[in-house]
Amino acid sequence: MRVLVIGNGGREHAICWLIRERAPAAELYCAPGSPGTGECAESVAIDVSDIEGLRRFAAGRGIDLTVVGPELPLSLGIVDAFRERGLRIFGPSRAAARLESSKVFAKEFMQRHGVPTSEFVVAGDRDTARRAAARFGLPAVLKADGLAAGKGVLIVSSPEELEAALDIFFVDRRFGAAGARVLIEPFVLGEEVSFIGLCDGRRVLPLATSKDYKRIGDDDTGPNTGGMGAHSPAGIVTREQVKAIMTDVMERTVAGMAADGTPFSGVLYAGLMMTPDGPRVLEFNVRLGDPEAQALLLRLEEDPVDLFAAGADGDFGRSTLAFRPGASACLVLANRGYPGRAASGDPIEGIEEAREHEGVVVFHAGAGRRDGQVIAAGGRVLNVCAVGGDLSQALARAYGAAARIHWPARAMRSDIGRRVLETGEVLL
Repeated sequence: MRVLVIGNGGREHAICWLIRERAPAAELYCAPGSPGTGECAESVAIDVSDIEGLRRFAAGRGIDLTVVGPELPLSLGIVDAFRERGLRIFGPSRAAARLESSKVFAKEFMQRHGVPTSEFVVAGDRDTARRAAARFGLPAVLKADGLAAGKGVLIVSSPEELEAALDIFFVDRRFGAAGARVLIEPFVLGEEVSFIGLCDGRRVLPLATSKDYKRIGDDDTGPNTGGMGAHSPAGIVTREQVKAIMTDVMERTVAGMAADGTPFSGVLYAGLMMTPDGPRVLEFNVRLGDPEAQALLLRLEEDPVDLFAAGADGDFGRSTLAFRPGASACLVLANRGYPGRAASGDPIEGIEEAREHEGVVVFHAGAGRRDGQVIAAGGRVLNVCAVGGDLSQALARAYGAAARIHWPARAMRSDIGRRVLETGEVLL
């Protein structure tokens, strides 16, 4: 089996790692790849946005299955392009990927199909946005309509912060075309949970629950990031709530997409806020979350090649997935200054020492290589992950291993999972 994984981050390293672990005979390629994916796959120097180049490679090399990691190629229609050539690929079509590539589309879809979410207003100018914020009250949430690498969400708590955010969207144009339309929502209180399922166009196979931590600083302070850590299980969800999420969010969404003529296959990620009135969808993604994927894939007890191939063919042939008992955790080690400019280029020490810890796996995210040395080349640099008998053990192992890794500009949250453990009872 020849398999192509598209992407070069920690999520893609985790996908390649799992394929190598569970399907060692697979001929595995990763485009464009990274020093991390290079440990278990052959790197292919094709950018994720080069859809035609990727299609030519897959056709010429006789790739049997392509798995798409990041959202950009999905939004550019890579699945449609591959299917036109009869190439098997796991992911949603360009039309279905609008659930992530346009937050306005997603909100209007949810409103139309009764998927629980908060109120919203779409604004194309600061006056409309200001009136919406006044209607909802502060704090309020402002979101760029299009893709913004996980950085297009701003939470404002004062009139001054609101005006600064409006400058970012409408004067500085920091998010370019992605921020031409802005979604304004009320700030919803509760705990965030990531709920991810694999879809074959008709059914949803739920992954284990997980929770990620988006703010840069301890105690959920500072700006939003792509994610500074995650763990599975989420620890705050009951079995009854999981059933409600499956019925009211996941299955309703897949049924709605099919009814609209855009059947959804691939990964459906619902970012949820657990409120006293039930779960509310904050956003949809159409690929594995990062860093949730790193934690989840450590627990998945399946052959991912068979699983993704069945999904690409439109029939999983089952309704459940097997997961390792216990828990897993993922810590993101970043460059100081992230989510702003943060590529330090510092050499990294201690990766191999960290990997010697029991139950620990280290994935490369924004890491590069110079003169044979792994360097901190991006914002989120490494993912230190661990499994354990319970969440406390998984977190202790991950933090113990992370303490072995050093570079001058290293930054890391010290409180991943702490609030969940302090509740005393870890749920699903």
